[in-house]
Amino acid sequence: MKSILENRPALTAEVEKIAEVAGYLWNNGWAERNGGNITVNITDLVDDDIRRMPAISEPIAIGEQLPHLKGAYFFCKGTGKRMRDLARHPMDNGSVIRILDDCEHYEIIADNAVMPTSELPSHLLVHDRQVATGSGYKATLHTHPIELVAMSHCRKFLGKDVLTRLLWIMIPETKAFCPLGLGIVPYELPGSVELAQATLKELEDYDVVMWEKHGVFAKGKDIMDAFDQVDVLSKSAKIYIDARCMGFEPEGMSDDQMKEMTKAFNLPR
Repeated sequence: MKSILENRPALTAEVEKIAEVAGYLWNNGWAERNGGNITVNITDLVDDDIRRMPAISEPIAIGEQLPHLKGAYFFCKGTGKRMRDLARHPMDNGSVIRILDDCEHYEIIADNAVMPTSELPSHLLVHDRQVATGSGYKATLHTHPIELVAMSHCRKFLGKDVLTRLLWIMIPETKAFCPLGLGIVPYELPGSVELAQATLKELEDYDVVMWEKHGVFAKGKDIMDAFDQVDVLSKSAKIYIDARCMGFEPEGMSDDQMKEMTKAFNLPR
């Protein structure tokens, strides 16, 4: 059977980008076993032949009604699949799905009947909001950055914008490349509706959200954009932790330095 990527360079490039990021997640130690998920809206890259492709699965209930995703297409990491394998063989460890007209079910259309992660409804809930608001965000990423997760075990960091400001002052690039900072979601059961709803609320103000004692969830214009924001936050966390391990509290950038940089880069806050 032909791959859906055959003779479709734009779609192929998008899937290759997903595979590249999956490799980064594994190499950074952020994706143990089958940890983490990637979901990318590829609707703009779908042609009429793809729209006519028959399903290779039965309709699968989403558990939510997502009215803005009618007829949308997504590439999704498969359930139980490892990021290191997604990096090497994306179409064997992920699948392309189509949202059905009732906006409550999806079907797999390519390349293999690889079931998406159980967290797919959470990801799709976020995508539905992005389409509804016309945000232009196409990708969602969940991963387990070691230093950020470690910091979420410290209660004093979990107040609103406490961790954001701490990470921003470690290195100028952090605020420049993650200007909305880091939202915080108190611990909820992984995969639960409560976690999805709390994440959606935080994503109204932030592009990256910390799930306490679990990991982060990020949205981006594409999967590389989502990864880059997590990457810069993780670098700041490493700088902070390394300084503490050296025996001192890092000074960080001053308020005046932060104001100067915010103005120079025309950042939102």
